[in-house]
Amino acid sequence: MTIELLPLPLPASADPTKFSQFGREVKGVNPGTFTPEEFEQIKDALYKHDALLFRDVTLTPEQQYALTKAFDPQSENYGHGNNKTEGTKKSILHPDLKTIPRVPQVQLIGNGTVYNHEGLAEAMLKHPSHTTFHKTRVSEEDEAKGVTRFYRWHIDAALYDLSPPKVTTLYGINVPNGPHQQCRYDDGTGDVLEVPLGTTAFVSGKTMFQILPKDLKSLAVRSKVKYAPHPYVWMAPAHALSTGLGIESEGLELPFSELPPWEESKRKTFPILWKNPVTEELHFQVHPCGAAELIVDPLPEGADKTGALYPDGATVTDIKEVRDILYKMQRPAIAPSLVYPHDWKPNDLVLFHNRGVLHTVVGAFTKEQVRAFHQCNLAASDDPVGPSAEDVKKWA
Repeated sequence: MTIELLPLPLPASADPTKFSQFGREVKGVNPGTFTPEEFEQIKDALYKHDALLFRDVTLTPEQQYALTKAFDPQSENYGHGNNKTEGTKKSILHPDLKTIPRVPQVQLIGNGTVYNHEGLAEAMLKHPSHTTFHKTRVSEEDEAKGVTRFYRWHIDAALYDLSPPKVTTLYGINVPNGPHQQCRYDDGTGDVLEVPLGTTAFVSGKTMFQILPKDLKSLAVRSKVKYAPHPYVWMAPAHALSTGLGIESEGLELPFSELPPWEESKRKTFPILWKNPVTEELHFQVHPCGAAELIVDPLPEGADKTGALYPDGATVTDIKEVRDILYKMQRPAIAPSLVYPHDWKPNDLVLFHNRGVLHTVVGAFTKEQVRAFHQCNLAASDDPVGPSAEDVKKWA
């Protein structure tokens, strides 16, 4: 049986011309009990459309793990290594993760106190808030009026030792109702995005690359990012930009010497652009908060050097320069017209291509608003593939 794919409902703020291929609602298949043939259709659709929505789903943690693992059968462990390092109290991820005891690859995330949930007698959940992570914050007066911010634009990945998950599955169980909020960028542009309460916001890494001017496309196709060791511990004392797209350069990161034990060989260096395994298109996939260095290859032989950045190649180690370059390349793609803020309904299941999109938590809840989601992603069995020699020749 062929599954049915329908376009996602876009908010009025979205530019429909930039979302023609992004996101599909899937009908005609149960994501908890799919056949091998149905799974091949799901997999193909995910890589072509980057985000899939299943409505009114009943899904056990075991089924969610099986669905997630089907995308990478050799993968086994939660994408952050079952919290071994990220579970340390020093990590910025520590408050956000609660493991389902009998299926440790599935995490319980959300807000408020949840009782008798999948083997957890009591779980106190805290929705991440920009007020604890950004350098500046929305005033309490504005927050009371429903003004909020993007929390942290990211890829789900440990960025140290483990390979980035291929897919993340998010299952909404308890979804609080409430008025829409105004997500303010507060970066001098005046940009504001109306968002549903507690939305997960997505942007396309493919669009992020495609809208760049020629000089930045050339830089992207020639560059790799080297991430800090234990990046979530490293960044924990630092503050984020008001857009959630990276860190302020204040020198507050934990010195490498004060991090948990680490090895240079386990640090991750990834291309800026990751090749889609089905479409072969290039997606701009950088977690800006964890980036420590930029490694740029020289222009290929015979390429026009006019206006090119770092035409002879470079290794950029100045952290502010690294961040400024990445921000210049990534900020255009989080413009309000390019963001898909998902409007969660109870029993929604969203699958997203973690190697093809960036996403962020948005919004703020009161303690009384209980939100419970199951999240699963698995450290991949391989690293992402970067641009081919032909890609470099085409775009450099």
